[in-house]
Amino acid sequence: MSSSPQSEDFDDAELVILTDELGRKLPCYIERELELDGKTYFLLLPENAPIEIFAWDEDDDITELVSVEEEAQIDEIFADASAVLSEQNLALKRTAFTLSAVGELPPLDPTEVVTIEIDEEDESLEPEEFQILARFYNKEQEYAICTPVDPLLFFGKADASGTIALLSEQEAEQLQPMLEDLLLDEG
Repeated sequence: MSSSPQSEDFDDAELVILTDELGRKLPCYIERELELDGKTYFLLLPENAPIEIFAWDEDDDITELVSVEEEAQIDEIFADASAVLSEQNLALKRTAFTLSAVGELPPLDPTEVVTIEIDEEDESLEPEEFQILARFYNKEQEYAICTPVDPLLFFGKADASGTIALLSEQEAEQLQPMLEDLLLDEG
């Protein structure tokens, strides 16, 4: 992912806005659309680069990156992270469901790619690759600002009024594997 998806490919693409429970918004392009059992489902790609902030954790000679997810911790480091990214002409935004960066990402540098194994509720997921965009310190803790190498995609559906929202947790568990197969195979 060498640039945000603001390219000629998306000039005519439909943009939808996802909103979280806090009222934050995330503009997304509709990548794919699928009709299933009378409902319309969508594969959505954020308009701007998704951002994840990790803290470097060194314990017993093992160094690992730990995702910063708590709102209070993000609040505490947001100004520093924003300042560091602004040096690269990127604007850090508090958007729905993920932080995002507006602007042109630097070219992919293989020396700045890290692989992170993600554990979610006793379930080990596929390792993900992230490009480190910047590092900074806050209160003697080192942080890394990263963007996923593979696109971050969301699954949504249209309600009766035509508004698109993310699948509920229960719907995602039931439908996501089937939707992934159908929507990703179409591309």
